[in-house]
Amino acid sequence: MTDNIYNEVLLDHNLHPLHLHELPCASCTCAGLNPTCGDQLTLHLNIENGIITDGAFTGVGCAVSQASTDIMLELIIGKSVDEALHLKELFGRMIGSAITDEELEELEEAGALQNISKMPARVKCAQLGWNTLGRLLDEAVSGGAQ
Repeated sequence: MTDNIYNEVLLDHNLHPLHLHELPCASCTCAGLNPTCGDQLTLHLNIENGIITDGAFTGVGCAVSQASTDIMLELIIGKSVDEALHLKELFGRMIGSAITDEELEELEEAGALQNISKMPARVKCAQLGWNTLGRLLDEAVSGGAQ
């Protein structure tokens, strides 16, 4: 993998996001903000019987935050809440450079953001959607999501 964070995967998800839209059927939503750069998003998930059946996001932000959130949604749709939380934890460890090659494989395309750790100013951008996911799922599990 090259040291350039703006790789083909990131650019493709930024230019052609699959999940950047409203989600009228969402059973829960959560807003996220990166006050450092102004990126903001609202994550919308539909969770049925502990499975994330659909997801989308709305908002504005840099290429890294938008692509990372789109990649995340592609990865977690169809997964259980527990699996999504596991992937969130792996993503955080990857950004912190504390992940094994086998764990990196679990992240699929999200692994394309591995080199973001070399650009500390961009780490919060990459983690915005993932951190918002963590809050949303914590609220959903505790029954407090809207």
